[in-house]
Amino acid sequence: MPALVLLGAQWGDEGKGKATDLLGGSVDYVVRYQGGNNAGHTVVVGDQKYALHLLPSGILSPGCTPVIGNGVVVDPSVLLSELSGLNERGVDTSKLLISGNAHIITPYNVTVDKVTERFLGKRKIGTTGRGIGPTYADKINRVGIRVQDLYDESILQQKVEAALDVKNQILTKLYNRRAITADQVVEELLGYAEQIKPYVADTVLILNQALEDDKVVLFEGGQGTLLDIDHGTYPFVTSSNPTAGGACTGAGVGPTKISRVIGILKAYTTRVGAGPFPTELFDEDGEALRRIGGERGVTTGRDRRCGWFDAVIARYATRVNGLTDFFLTKLDVLTGWEQIPVCVAYEIDGKRVEELPYSQTDFHHAKPVYEMLPGWNEDISKAKIFSDLPKNAQAYVKALEEMSGAPISAIGVGPGRDETIEINSFL
Repeated sequence: MPALVLLGAQWGDEGKGKATDLLGGSVDYVVRYQGGNNAGHTVVVGDQKYALHLLPSGILSPGCTPVIGNGVVVDPSVLLSELSGLNERGVDTSKLLISGNAHIITPYNVTVDKVTERFLGKRKIGTTGRGIGPTYADKINRVGIRVQDLYDESILQQKVEAALDVKNQILTKLYNRRAITADQVVEELLGYAEQIKPYVADTVLILNQALEDDKVVLFEGGQGTLLDIDHGTYPFVTSSNPTAGGACTGAGVGPTKISRVIGILKAYTTRVGAGPFPTELFDEDGEALRRIGGERGVTTGRDRRCGWFDAVIARYATRVNGLTDFFLTKLDVLTGWEQIPVCVAYEIDGKRVEELPYSQTDFHHAKPVYEMLPGWNEDISKAKIFSDLPKNAQAYVKALEEMSGAPISAIGVGPGRDETIEINSFL
């Protein structure tokens, strides 16, 4: 049975939660492999809406085991709050597994994130201020705190003290903030240990054994391709690898285990935070997309920047992820436009460019080259098969598929769990 990677093919917020939830009833494990509580998913089940920030979307699917992999950074307070909220709504969370190698977001990581972003002023990256970047920095600098450290107080104390040696110098001398006491941090982290302990496991072993036993494992990326630390619009990116390769390192499975890579695309484009965005709209069309699409970040609460579909970005996502399929979401939002522009190339310094420029400078100066496609006015939310869509909507989907370089195998025509057209099965 297959191991599938499902990831965002734009700047995040493409509707990955809906896609993961659609597959959740057919898979045995759903694994978050990177990011933290800076990536939100909205999942609609019946008349119930669930906003998930750290937990895998599969936690809402009975029979599915949700896993937080070693590549994720975990804020214990957020984790426990999210679990408590789901339990209060009758969701069974007992099957959750958390890698003992996942890194902990400490209180000082959050503090450093906030003061650093404030200090940058106009040059700020647009982080969520939740300590994600500083936690990954600690991981790379080998001063990070892992989940397993919560169960050895001596090691935890040593590691926190080592991390604060430098951080307190920065906080007090550069940012004029109070020093953070190691004992207070250790006490707070130890307070979470017993509550989290039932979920902690060797997830690398469990997932590889599951694949050997022909179980279906779905790897769920946070954020999106263009926010990847290596392959995104650096420096306006996240601190981890949402691209397909990140699933291997972030969950501990070899690349030969991956059989299918599914990219999630909105029928238009959005972005949260700072950074270049060639098709961004500043007019009434942009405001209409924001309003109709409900474009507000699940985790950040910030309005998303909105623009027309960018086929250059889609082609890039296909290439760097090795995409085998696309899941096109929010097609219904485009209902009502007489004509819909699609960016097919960029103009940079008077030259037409059809692939994403590797130069940050060039991308900042990229101007969209649009092709106009006819729109539709019919309500498509009740469509069950592709032929139910209006002819112009069908033509729009086929045009995006041809431009993007991979087949569109599913289409979201509304926010509900059942408002999806499945063209090709993912399993």
